[in-house]
Amino acid sequence: QVQLVESGGGLVQAGGSLRLSCAASGSTFGIFYMGWYRQAPEKQRDLVAEIRSSGTINYADSVKGRFTISRDNAKNTVYLEMNSLKPEDTAVYYCAVQRFGDVLSWGQGTQVTVSS
Repeated sequence: QVQLVESGGGLVQAGGSLRLSCAASGSTFGIFYMGWYRQAPEKQRDLVAEIRSSGTINYADSVKGRFTISRDNAKNTVYLEMNSLKPEDTAVYYCAVQRFGDVLSWGQGTQVTVSS
């Protein structure tokens, strides 16, 4: 089983930046997928960015050019650098990882609030 601990959320003004981190521990062997999702109040959880061990990276259209996902394999950590933040980026951000042959594992979430 994989445990995930997220950090880096908070309150920031529009135009500001935040960096989220998600550290995986436990059974981390075979992680091939790491991603960030977000869920605003009364909305569904949506993909923000994802990175695979193959090197493939995908972003939601709404964050392209502003957010950057990266991973440190030695630390089993995935990052989300968020720049030019907008009020509509306000949400709870969740990281997710998947190992070969296993289901997606979720973090507990970290709140990001962008004030106008």
